[in-house]
Amino acid sequence: MAGIVLIALDVVLLLKTRLFFPVLIITLLLSSLHFWIDFFSELKRQKAIELMFLNFTRSLVESVKSGVSIPRSIQNVSKKNYGPLTPYIQKLAHQIEWGIPTRKALQTFSEDTENKVIKRSISLMVEAEQSGGDITDILSSVVGSVVSIKKMKEERKAMIHSQVVQGYIIYFVFIGIMLALDLWLFPQLGKTSAASAGSIGGLGGISLGGAGSFDLGPVFFTLIIVQGFFAGIMIGKFSEGTLKTGLLHSLIMMVSAALIITTLKGGI
Repeated sequence: MAGIVLIALDVVLLLKTRLFFPVLIITLLLSSLHFWIDFFSELKRQKAIELMFLNFTRSLVESVKSGVSIPRSIQNVSKKNYGPLTPYIQKLAHQIEWGIPTRKALQTFSEDTENKVIKRSISLMVEAEQSGGDITDILSSVVGSVVSIKKMKEERKAMIHSQVVQGYIIYFVFIGIMLALDLWLFPQLGKTSAASAGSIGGLGGISLGGAGSFDLGPVFFTLIIVQGFFAGIMIGKFSEGTLKTGLLHSLIMMVSAALIITTLKGGI
């Protein structure tokens, strides 16, 4: 509701001014702020869940090694605090206490967390247990697998950091080139053509300046936004390996580009 009010005020007060588009973009961004807060909170929560799952599995390994059965071990370790993972572990323990098969309870646990690492680990644990493997070795392998995945993620993120920075630098250089073409080079070419030939010059029938000329500003704006979208997707996939992170980088690039262009030009 507040976003609609701000947009209405922007239209009424700033419609014919240079600030209309920049304020509109900022207003739309603020209107979606709650969504992005939830988005970042969920990312942080999922990372914490992965870390707590590692602690939970280690505790489970220690309990099983002492000779306690898997169901009883889960009930015992569920009494500890595992942060955001605690409700899911307590639900798992309650299901086992109510007589639900451990295998089914673990699968429900993995689905409830909606975490890829946990789903993969539980799937591995269930399949290995079905094949008749030693449960202690299986749990130890799961711990090692989770640790390896976390290390690989951190190493990939560190290795790709410089490329992420380069991607942003290249994108903003691209914006600068497009703005230079739109605000300086093409208008100068149009004036030169009009002065020398007495008519409006162009390439392929498209005029570069003067009365009745074709405005290339929207074309450049579209190119920049499209470039920002796909560049952000690429950066996100390289750095984090997820589409959500890629969309976040795309949003940052597109919003930044839109603000820069509309502020300098007073429009699109």
